[in-house]
Amino acid sequence: MLAGFEEDGILRMKVVSRLAAACFILAIPVFLITTNVRLLASNVGFYRHGFREYNAAAATGISLPQLDRAGQDIVNYFEDDATALHILVTRNGQEVALFNTREINHMKDVKSLVDLVYRLNEISLVVIISYIAAVFLWAREKPIRALAYQALGGVGLGFAVVAGIGAFALTGFNAAWTRFHEIVFRNNLWELNPATDHLIQMFPEKFWEESTTIVAGLTFAEVTVIIALSLGYLIHTRQRDDESPAGGAARRERPASATPGAAPAADH
Repeated sequence: MLAGFEEDGILRMKVVSRLAAACFILAIPVFLITTNVRLLASNVGFYRHGFREYNAAAATGISLPQLDRAGQDIVNYFEDDATALHILVTRNGQEVALFNTREINHMKDVKSLVDLVYRLNEISLVVIISYIAAVFLWAREKPIRALAYQALGGVGLGFAVVAGIGAFALTGFNAAWTRFHEIVFRNNLWELNPATDHLIQMFPEKFWEESTTIVAGLTFAEVTVIIALSLGYLIHTRQRDDESPAGGAARRERPASATPGAAPAADH
């Protein structure tokens, strides 16, 4: 009976270990992509770049300093507890609301999406750190090499996601962007009028196309670095094992014991 309990315990540990490894592999692309999205979403300097690159002042009729302040207000809105985004600007000598009711309600949906991205970013970071800490807690060469292989699996998944986004965008960014909104949002508040709605005038489709390209480019660069580090570690430790006395002895013994069809030694 005791042996049966021990076998059940070993089986449970194997299941937990494999589940933890799967979570680690999945957490890598989630962390990379959400980190890059977060970097742009919280970067008011990138918003200011967009206002100038895509002529937001001319489109909205609002001065750049006021748009810059609005960009900071949007970043703050994503990070505070405010339920609605109310921004006042001066236009033709009068103080008016920057966004209409439809735009404000759409920004509530956007904030919910950004909150989800931020939480996924934080959860995936905790998973990655916890798993790596657990591996090093029982620091042996085999687990660390396994970690390198798992990292390769994670970035491979990340590369597949980036490639999928690229393939999706090849259908035409306009169509891909529209499809994204149809999937993510449960209403049509995102359908704004470029002639009258300031939100889309401040952040036109070209701005989002550039944002998507930057996120994909950053993710690809990070994937490349992780692949290089993981492969470098695996190659280094493999060469070190081959050069060690134990590794050399294993190589000398392997051909004699593994040669197919070798005649057995004669008994005398």
